[in-house]
Amino acid sequence: MEGSPSLANPPATVRRDKQGIPIPPSEYELNDIRPSPAAPLPSARDVPPNDVERSTPPTPTTSTGVDLLQTFTNPPMNKYRMASSTFMNFANGVNDSAPGALIPYLEAAYNVNYAVVSLIFISNALGFIVAAPLTHAIESRLGRARTHQLALSMLALADVALLCAPPFPVIVLSFFFLGFGMAVSLSLNNVFCVGLANATAALGFLHGAYGVGGTIGPLIATALASNGVKWSYFYSIPLFFALSNITAATFAYRNYEADVPAAQLMTALEQTASRQQTNTPTRMQTLKLAARNKTTILGALFIFAYQGAEVSIASWLVSFLISYRHGEAGQVGYVSSGFWLGITLGRIFLSPQAARLGEKTYVVLLVACSLVLQVVFWSVPNIIGNAVAISLVGLLLGPVYPCAAAVFSKLLPRDLQVSSFSLISAMGSSGGAFAPFITGLLAQKLGTVVLNPVAIILYCSMVVAWLCLPRIVKRTE
Repeated sequence: MEGSPSLANPPATVRRDKQGIPIPPSEYELNDIRPSPAAPLPSARDVPPNDVERSTPPTPTTSTGVDLLQTFTNPPMNKYRMASSTFMNFANGVNDSAPGALIPYLEAAYNVNYAVVSLIFISNALGFIVAAPLTHAIESRLGRARTHQLALSMLALADVALLCAPPFPVIVLSFFFLGFGMAVSLSLNNVFCVGLANATAALGFLHGAYGVGGTIGPLIATALASNGVKWSYFYSIPLFFALSNITAATFAYRNYEADVPAAQLMTALEQTASRQQTNTPTRMQTLKLAARNKTTILGALFIFAYQGAEVSIASWLVSFLISYRHGEAGQVGYVSSGFWLGITLGRIFLSPQAARLGEKTYVVLLVACSLVLQVVFWSVPNIIGNAVAISLVGLLLGPVYPCAAAVFSKLLPRDLQVSSFSLISAMGSSGGAFAPFITGLLAQKLGTVVLNPVAIILYCSMVVAWLCLPRIVKRTE
């Protein structure tokens, strides 16, 4: 077999065009190709980076890992925590709604006028406002279980003071402790529910329980006081609730930190270091940004007017019916429960309908109809007609808050939502104190009939603030 021709020095390849004419080489082909300088070879002792030659990926760090959301039953203690939180909010509803029914008895017992008795609303709201910036710091030091114990102990202390029917200044001070204790427990319970996978259902149970307590509180207070029982003895019931809640919360939350993902339990030093590494704004910087945000400002004004109208009606409704409809305290006290029941049913049955019309349109319709019914309540001189009208007002006002919260969450940047909602809630508490207080001052001069124009002005303020909100646009962040 003949050997193949040698290919050691093959002839140069000549490129030709379609007609067979040789094509001279281009300037690029004439360039000399020079070898690059020899790169240093890795030493046999060099150790490759872990993330280059590792056969399996590294374990995620705290910053890269994803925490699994808890549920009602995972960890198993959560079902007891949910039950404890729900009962705490039920007791808060009882505490919040009863003073409106007890005002006529407080006035008679202490011989004070509308302006003086309305100081309890200012004191209560101050408790809420003072608690807002302190809750997180207290929990960081004491833990969840002991923070609940502290809040509930303050409620029990206030209930003991009120049960003893002390001098009126002590009553005003007691309402500060009631506000502080309720604010801390409400904040912690909201945080717990929001952290669950089924947060919507959890929040529904939590705030539904508050509505039930708000309905029952005036019923119990009126039933006791109208049957000759001293007004202060009503507070033996909230005292029992507070003591029961201390026991339940201690059991349910005793190992709470052990069940929470480590990423949620960073120390203040770790949080500061993390912010410095990622250039995240500090809490104060975020708060300033939130305070300058248009949605935060308008939302705060809206909720200020909303809670002002709601609490003013609940607080002065009974006094108005006694003075201008000549009702008996033992009978018209139950009308306040109808108002709270309307709010509860509205949140349960009317809130889901907002998606059909859109929350922004839905809220305008709800507030406009509430205004019309308030005029009916004012103009119809009949207790039964007034009771029906004000219960319908409660029904329509019920879904306003959750619908507004949904709209605010769509308009606010995600990194500002916590701070913005804190400011909005604080303004709401201020409205819930300022409006009833002003109503009491005006009632002292003009009579409790001023409740109606005050409520109507607040409804109009709600509509103006609502219509000034920015348009909802699809998120791009």
